Amino acid sequence: MGARAEAVIDLAALRSNLDYLLGPACGGPEVARMVIVKADGYGHGAVEIARVAREAGVPWLGVALPSEALRLRTAGDTGRILAWLYAPGDPDLATCIAADVDLSAGSLGMLNDIAAAARSCGRVARVHLKIDTGLGRGGCAPGSWSDLLAAAVASPDIDVVGVWSHLASADIPDAPETDEQIAAFEHALAEAERAGVHPQVRHLASSGAALSRPDTRYDLVRLGIATYGVPPGPRIDLGSLRPVMTLRGTVAATKRVPEGHGASYNLTWRAPRQTTLALVPIGYGDGLPRTARGAQMLIGGQRHPVVGRIAMDQVVVDVGEAPVTAGDEVVVWGTGGSGEPTAQEWAAWDDTIGYEIVTRVGARVPRRYVEE
Repeated sequence: MGARAEAVIDLAALRSNLDYLLGPACGGPEVARMVIVKADGYGHGAVEIARVAREAGVPWLGVALPSEALRLRTAGDTGRILAWLYAPGDPDLATCIAADVDLSAGSLGMLNDIAAAARSCGRVARVHLKIDTGLGRGGCAPGSWSDLLAAAVASPDIDVVGVWSHLASADIPDAPETDEQIAAFEHALAEAERAGVHPQVRHLASSGAALSRPDTRYDLVRLGIATYGVPPGPRIDLGSLRPVMTLRGTVAATKRVPEGHGASYNLTWRAPRQTTLALVPIGYGDGLPRTARGAQMLIGGQRHPVVGRIAMDQVVVDVGEAPVTAGDEVVVWGTGGSGEPTAQEWAAWDDTIGYEIVTRVGARVPRRYVEE
């Protein structure tokens, strides 16, 4: 391989995933798709993922931050983009409005910030009003929804093009709270209709619900982690989706050690026998979870255990009697098709979710884009 570490992004897998997600798995042609490319495309590279998504015919992109939307515009993207998360006084709001980026408002304060930004650049802002249907995070409290609707309708600087919300348990197909949130969303939509708000799009479903709950799809579904082939939840059927990222490293050195020899900080592991240790120069500074327990890596076609604590820049792997030498390729995670661990397995080893594993791969790990 030659590189200390790299994240290989398989654009052919991405295209295959998009084909599947644009098909019946997430609804018919009456349901639009939004591919989420926040957090640098969940670590895969937002600009590159966005380009492939647009080529596949995806009409919407979603990001968290206004700055993320502007990065896509700078890269040449001209399609619909929604940005939904910002602090009061965000200096990028006016630039987003001028750049034709849709924004979200879940409070009167957010709506007023958008209106002021719109006036400053002489444009009308396209806004998606967000109702909190039970997640308790972003979105307007039901008791304030009528006030937010009235203010939006009264403002000449605001064009309400969307009404949306976010599910608390989209990763659990039969979660009773999803039924409750659908009812709350329907109530908010009816109230919006009475207030004179007729949105172009109503959206509630993220990846898990888009795949497993047809009753949450409405006019648009937001496809995040499923786009990248990582399961939204253990009970979500991924169909033909497959992981897009493979994280690779290289063995830097090997050494024979006697029984009882320790490895890494605080010597939390000691060799139960004479063995060979392989040093792999990738660590939590590159995105590996320091607290993972029982983790494995693929070297020479075999899985071997990570031993001792994962350090910032390196890990130690017990390769036993296998003929491993410096320069050998290491597969940290990938599709699982060649026996290597997957990001989902790493998530289990760290008691977290696959989202976090791929998203935390750091900027010092180069991305290499291939068509495999």
